Amino acid sequence: MIYTVGFDVGASSVKSVLTEFDDLGKQEQLHTTHLNKIRKRDIKEVIAQSYEKILSSKNLSHQKIAYVATTGEGDMVDFRRGHFYSMTSHARGALYLNPEARAVVDAGALHTRALKMDARSKVLSYRMTSQCASGTGQFLENISRYLGIAIENVGVLSKQAGSPQSVSSICAVLAETDVINMVSRGIEAKDILKGVHVSMAKRIVALLKALSVEGPTMVTGGLANDEGFLFTLQEVANKEKLNTTFCRHDLSVFAGAIGAALWGAFRYVKLQEKDALKEVSL
Repeated sequence: MIYTVGFDVGASSVKSVLTEFDDLGKQEQLHTTHLNKIRKRDIKEVIAQSYEKILSSKNLSHQKIAYVATTGEGDMVDFRRGHFYSMTSHARGALYLNPEARAVVDAGALHTRALKMDARSKVLSYRMTSQCASGTGQFLENISRYLGIAIENVGVLSKQAGSPQSVSSICAVLAETDVINMVSRGIEAKDILKGVHVSMAKRIVALLKALSVEGPTMVTGGLANDEGFLFTLQEVANKEKLNTTFCRHDLSVFAGAIGAALWGAFRYVKLQEKDALKEVSL
């Protein structure tokens, strides 16, 4: 059997997965997932802890891992064997979680990107928000902290909104100013959060429209766990007549790490085949 480990090193957390394959790199089986929040700790220590946690889940030694693959800020993983672009990894991971998906919205802490792919997870085109845009997980977390609401409760409250408030979709600073003004006027948190979700959704749907997306869109990254965000994405998409259905998986946050592990197995098998041909030629 072949074991590979995939790491997705993000701005706020390290996601890692352990996968198992037959000797041909087929019949993949996802064994373990692990999410480790960085929380101002040394990122290399967080990565090392994550790796040990993954190995101990199956009582494996380091030598048993055929390939360690990374994505995101993967250069922080000193023991990696290969690195894969974030979009490539998220596309492959999204397809693994939902074979019908033909587009991906990777909604992470600092960036949100949209990509269109084919049935083999090949990225055909992509778009992403600018760094200061009010369409990222960190922005939403900042707003929830200001409102004194736990991030896991944001989605539920947003869906209860009766009078969503308009929030700037141009810049995070302007959007946060809007929120501060709303709080001073006594606007309810649920209506503010819905307005934030609408602002984020408009930006993302615009990206998807520019890509001429059709078919299911898989949402990956941390915001995939926000039910209010997904609900609003679908509302805005329907209003804009975008022919897509947004979906998620319980492992959506691990899509990048899963994709890296899958590509790692593919590359490992190819390298083995190349070495075998060299031996034959000798």
